[in-house]
Amino acid sequence: MKLALTSPHHGDLLSAADGRMVGDRLYLTARGTAPHQGLVTVNGLPVNADGGAFAVEVPIDEPTTRVVATCGDERASITVHRPLTGDPVYRFSTDDNIDWLRDLAADAGAYGSLFDHPYLGFWHDLHTRYGLRVQHNIYWHDQAGFDLSHMPERWRGEFADHADWLRLTFHADADEPACPYATAGYDEVGADFDRVTNEIMRFAGEHSLSTFTTLHWGTATAEGCRALADRGMKGLAGYFHLHGDQPAVAYHLDAATTANLAARDAWHDAELGLWFVKHDLVANCWLPAQVRGQLDAVWANPHRRQLMEVMIHEQYFRPEKRYYQPDVKQRVIETVAWLDEHGYRSVLWEEVLV
Repeated sequence: MKLALTSPHHGDLLSAADGRMVGDRLYLTARGTAPHQGLVTVNGLPVNADGGAFAVEVPIDEPTTRVVATCGDERASITVHRPLTGDPVYRFSTDDNIDWLRDLAADAGAYGSLFDHPYLGFWHDLHTRYGLRVQHNIYWHDQAGFDLSHMPERWRGEFADHADWLRLTFHADADEPACPYATAGYDEVGADFDRVTNEIMRFAGEHSLSTFTTLHWGTATAEGCRALADRGMKGLAGYFHLHGDQPAVAYHLDAATTANLAARDAWHDAELGLWFVKHDLVANCWLPAQVRGQLDAVWANPHRRQLMEVMIHEQYFRPEKRYYQPDVKQRVIETVAWLDEHGYRSVLWEEVLV
């Protein structure tokens, strides 16, 4: 039997469930296989491979730690991660944003403040009430004549004043087609990202940008993801589940990696230098009375308990659209209220994941 580290996986974001906590230190239970009865050393700690398997507690103090096992001439290693906070935290993001931007551009005189717009006003009210911080992932155009180049700069100062809790970033070129980056290469994804990002910097300022996003439909090639990483993006959110044996809303990740991530908060791809963060709740999928039960179910898994990624889509707020949900605000309020009641703090992922 060869030497191997089998748990946790290379790139895993660790939780207290991966070992035991003593103060702020996590003692990770590292497990693996080795030659029968072989003496294994893991980060300097000796352990016997009883029956060809071993388990040993390794102290983890840093945000990024390499775990190295040796047995004779054999060597195996993985890199694991911890968030920068031990507190329970969440991020709220919204996808498919373009309509509120078109509204502002079409009748700029009607909005002395960004928060005179009902959509942005709603998020501002949640920020005031719960300390919510929100990120809007936006399109380049609405496929009906409006694109971000028409967005005026009159609110640039106000965006800057509220950049501590209100962020914008790239989502896709437009709502259609579905899965626009499923086969897209480096240059196509990079060009779409640059076009949106340059406009955000123009009308909202660089401080309004986020380094985490969700690509439309959560699907992309590895080279498309690399284009984002090369432009300073640090992570992507997605559903990361298996439909049968096939990954779904999982970017380019294979089935084994997707299955592992599906049961955890996040996973880091060392090759691309990107975090992949598991969505815990898509609020538009659940009635207000169902939201708390869904979050309770996520909370029951200690590997998904510390970081909560919750989101919704803009079109469910729009009465003129076929997706409109009259109770959409209550779905969001139930989500945020549950998180607040359970001691979660609203953050941006760039503050927690490095």
